[in-house]
Amino acid sequence: MNKLSHIDDSGKARMVDVGQKPFLQRKASAIGEITLAENTRELIADNLIKKGDVLTIAEIAGIQAAKNTSAMIPLCHPLQISGIDVKASITPTGAKVAATVKCNGPTGVEMEALSAVSVALLTIYDMCKAVDKNMVIHNITLIEKTKE
Repeated sequence: MNKLSHIDDSGKARMVDVGQKPFLQRKASAIGEITLAENTRELIADNLIKKGDVLTIAEIAGIQAAKNTSAMIPLCHPLQISGIDVKASITPTGAKVAATVKCNGPTGVEMEALSAVSVALLTIYDMCKAVDKNMVIHNITLIEKTKE
């Protein structure tokens, strides 16, 4: 069984040293969903939520989250991200968010992609909480992680 890379020999948390790892083109994609009432979906589609354009603001929030992942998750490395794509859309049961993050570096960007999706969904929740008391965020999943 492999050891956890973030735990030292005495069982204490540590940040992994990636200084000797090669810089590779890395990409990660994640998705997630939020269940919304039909009325909420209609308000979003008609841009009638009082806080503004829900899907666009959620996408921007997701981009900000990806860029700031190392400030939110203590053992994540700050990365020089080369690209972030966040797309939010209405579905028959709510909304979905998909994010892809790219960088050229010594460690992967899966936490950045997952952070983008999570914060975008939280933004939708925040913007709609006045009109929908039964929203559920679910199925936040890493769907791809590559390095070349």
